[in-house]
Amino acid sequence: MQSRDRLTAIALTVLVWGLAGAVFGALFIALYQVLALLALEAWQTLIVASVAAAMTTVAFYSSMQVAMVGSTSGVIASIGYLIVAPQRIDLPTIAGVAAVLGAINGLFFTWIIRRTARPLAETLTGLLAGLGAGAILSTVLNFYPGDLGAFVLAAGVVALVGSLFQLNEHWIVQVCSRWLPAGLAAPIVSALIAAVVAAGIWMMSGTTAAVMDLATKAVIDGVINDVPSGFAGGMLGGAITGLVLELLGFHVEEHEGL
Repeated sequence: MQSRDRLTAIALTVLVWGLAGAVFGALFIALYQVLALLALEAWQTLIVASVAAAMTTVAFYSSMQVAMVGSTSGVIASIGYLIVAPQRIDLPTIAGVAAVLGAINGLFFTWIIRRTARPLAETLTGLLAGLGAGAILSTVLNFYPGDLGAFVLAAGVVALVGSLFQLNEHWIVQVCSRWLPAGLAAPIVSALIAAVVAAGIWMMSGTTAAVMDLATKAVIDGVINDVPSGFAGGMLGGAITGLVLELLGFHVEEHEGL
């Protein structure tokens, strides 16, 4: 019986970490490509994409209820924006509108359902993990002149972020939960998720928009081509990392956000 329970726990860990890694990997590669429009240095793009993807993925898994509020807000705001201004598909505007609506709905969620600082504390933990992983990966890439490809890059960043997050989550969440305002946690996390969802809709709508310049369309085409590799690489990196951490005693079934 204990052996069966152990195998069930391992299977659950591989499944959860694999799915989370797939979401992270696809989002990371998409952000990495889109940030190229900002003309950042390569290491800056890597760190910003890693931080943003880590925060968003952790936000989804830290509180499914808040994630649903943010996702719904992002979809509604994006559809409304595309109906009102179909000829002006602008990423900062559509993401900003979605973030505002996400924050408003997050406030309603806090008022009606519950106040807890944990989702925001978990998201900040993801920020620190993404920052550390991005810094490590950018340092490694300085000594490797070749192109790793989307698959390897996603697998590597998922493994680093997942390890850093799991090893530091407990104490960071404990410290942050003491001083973070519980009433602002859901609005901030909901706004973040809504903005990311809106950015995804912007990318999909931009593939058929005639008002976009050629450089932007080229980046979006690159995102669509590389996201499947990021998805697969993230899934593999997440599954392997989760398996190793499970064997080391970090049990996913004990995570409060699931």
